[in-house]
Amino acid sequence: MALFSQSTVGKGSDSFTDFCCSPCLEHKIDQWAEFYCDNCLKFYCAKCINLHGQLFGKHVTYGRGDTSKWPVSKEVEDFIQKCDLHEDKRLEMFCNDHSQLCCTNCAFLNHRQCAKVVLISESVKGPLPDLQQLSRKIQTVLVELKKLQNYWDTNMQSLQVTYNKQLHEIGQTRQKINTILDEIEKTTLKELEDKMTSLKASVNTNVDNCSKLQNELTRLRDTIHDIVDKGKAELSFIASKKCLQKINQSETYLIENLVQVESSLTFQVDSDFQQQLSKLPGLGKIVVCTQNVPLPGAPDKKVLTVQGKSKYNVKIPSDAEKRFDIIAICVLLNDQILVADHNNKRVKLLDHQYQVVGHCDLNACPMDMCPITPSEVAVSVDDETTHEVQFVSINDGRLVKGRKLQFIHPCFGIANNQQDLYITSGTALNKYSMTGDLLNKLYEDTSGGCTVSMCAVSPSGDKIFVTNFAHGKVITLARDGTVICTFTDPDLVWPRGIHVTAQGQVLVCGGRSGNILQLDGEGKKKLATLATRSDGLYYPLSVCYNRSSSSIIVGQADRADILVFKVK
Repeated sequence: MALFSQSTVGKGSDSFTDFCCSPCLEHKIDQWAEFYCDNCLKFYCAKCINLHGQLFGKHVTYGRGDTSKWPVSKEVEDFIQKCDLHEDKRLEMFCNDHSQLCCTNCAFLNHRQCAKVVLISESVKGPLPDLQQLSRKIQTVLVELKKLQNYWDTNMQSLQVTYNKQLHEIGQTRQKINTILDEIEKTTLKELEDKMTSLKASVNTNVDNCSKLQNELTRLRDTIHDIVDKGKAELSFIASKKCLQKINQSETYLIENLVQVESSLTFQVDSDFQQQLSKLPGLGKIVVCTQNVPLPGAPDKKVLTVQGKSKYNVKIPSDAEKRFDIIAICVLLNDQILVADHNNKRVKLLDHQYQVVGHCDLNACPMDMCPITPSEVAVSVDDETTHEVQFVSINDGRLVKGRKLQFIHPCFGIANNQQDLYITSGTALNKYSMTGDLLNKLYEDTSGGCTVSMCAVSPSGDKIFVTNFAHGKVITLARDGTVICTFTDPDLVWPRGIHVTAQGQVLVCGGRSGNILQLDGEGKKKLATLATRSDGLYYPLSVCYNRSSSSIIVGQADRADILVFKVK
């Protein structure tokens, strides 16, 4: 019986089954075997094989170079022969009717009516199956499953972002409703105040009239007392007439106000309004939006077409430099837009209306920018003495600088895929870990300056696109840096910015040619010219696709304006 142990090669690798030296194991020593003896049916380490060779010189042994002649380990046999449905049973039969392996339980429960259930030993006829071909097929399927898993991981992140965004929208809706209710309350209170003022004015008028009549009658009464028995005929005549006139006036007033109307204020609730509110199931409806999206790496030949154009200024009062080169643009999963202002050494945060709502200053000129997480970007920063990658995150609507990585070579283009950073130096493309460790140099072109300008990675990570500014090329590299193809076109002069959409569409800026081209997903041919100088392009430096608004955002040299092209 073969002796075995579990071993692991390299951190994070999958475990595999290996064999222990048989003599060492008898002495309770766990030592890997290096040889197998076909005569002894035992395994030996490098030390024990020497003694074995002295005792059994004619035995046939196989080293690790001939592991195909070693026996299959017990763990491998157990794994292969274990029934998937009944883990305590071994596979012993094969149902030809259903082309299924069976243990005794499976045969009894599911295949009693089948006519062609035989022992596996009786089914093994003819040449052995090509297990190597099956292994290659498994590897292909594993790669596709990994792509699908990466897609779902990304989808989960974007789903959380949309959830948080809708929470904010619901809160904003509640605030708007509160504002409306406040205005309604203010209008109702104003109506109450106006009616109270009107009623008070009316009552005050009546009080004044009563008071006036009382005062006049009292004075006339007192005056009569003064002229009675004075023999003043004229005064008595006048006094009598005035008294009669005022008495008539007062009696008339009393008759008019014989029945008093008591005024009061009552608030009658708008029951219809309350009932309508109570009938509402919520502030709105939650809608699950779905759309068919090809998996990363799947061919997508959809050609974008421009439907309209808008222009927005990203200058802010504190900008010191008058020249503006919008050298990089990035749209995060939560629809927040970042632009890199090269001359002012700033990253600026834009809202959905493309207005600057925040910024952070860098210690050198930004060259490029790529998303890392839904709320963080990496910015390549470079000048004569500074070669860095600065991480910037969005925290409560503010841009916050985080950690930075320093390099010995210039840092121009930057892209990220699966925790790998791709950084161009002008003549080379290097792949780094997220901690700044060099993994390998993927590509180099020393035929001139700016031969490796900007870079972008396909969603699946199997292709890397590099712009050759000096020679007017777009180069497509495989994951290992092998050149897959090179694209050139008379319409593409001094290409710099390049961007790959989530659907694999490749967009590239022609600086001197003043245009935006769409290439196919392989970077082999031009599918469309999306915008030219006639559309307002001057010298495009950067391009980015905003999926949520179906638009292409373009940054230019010597312009404070960004152009937004609506596409479908």
